[in-house]
Amino acid sequence: MNDAAQREVIFRAEGLTKVYTMGDVQVQALRGIDLELRGGEFVVMLGPSGSGKSTLLNILGGLDTPTDGHVWYHGEDLTHAGDAELTRFRREHVGFVFQFYNLIPSLTARENVAIVTEIAPHPMPPEDALALVGLAERLDHFPAQLSGGEQQRVAIARAIAKRPVVMLCDEPTGALDSATGVRVLEALERVNREMGTTTVVITHNADIARMAERVLWMQDGRIVREQLNQQRIAARELHW
Repeated sequence: MNDAAQREVIFRAEGLTKVYTMGDVQVQALRGIDLELRGGEFVVMLGPSGSGKSTLLNILGGLDTPTDGHVWYHGEDLTHAGDAELTRFRREHVGFVFQFYNLIPSLTARENVAIVTEIAPHPMPPEDALALVGLAERLDHFPAQLSGGEQQRVAIARAIAKRPVVMLCDEPTGALDSATGVRVLEALERVNREMGTTTVVITHNADIARMAERVLWMQDGRIVREQLNQQRIAARELHW
């Protein structure tokens, strides 16, 4: 963990602001965010609803654009990228995991993952991605035949099958009980360790922060605190 400062900067954000206009009302979601994310980091971002966590994640992942400020990915300014460039960036470099799994009910686990491998430039076989998240025996099961935690792990397998540089996870355990959530976090932990994927998990759950290399707290659109964990806890040791 002491070598974190020596790793390559993957993302750099400066002065990110985001203002949403709803009729006559303006909502300031981000208020000048400065941030660096480095290669292979496991970062947990905490904060209440409305603190700007999801907005920041969406801007980093190219799903949204800032009102002001800049975000660089490997030195390239994403802020002024066009739709085609952002689509390519998301497709080739970023894996997303959300609270809800968004699996296609009529497709098996293998087929749900294969959808991504068909559009990625250097994908891993769906079977390998599913094995990495502990679902080697569930390849041909449909989502309705899988538990919530298993469905979320299929979603993680789908995200990692394109070999992303970055995994952005928005409340990945939000719909799960503690034991099931831990299995999902173990899958993310393994992907981070074995693939070297820079991983950001946003959550309301402060216990999850114990497994992070670095913890960021957000409030009112700002990063208000940052902490390096000198003693990280393995995901299997978490409970809430």
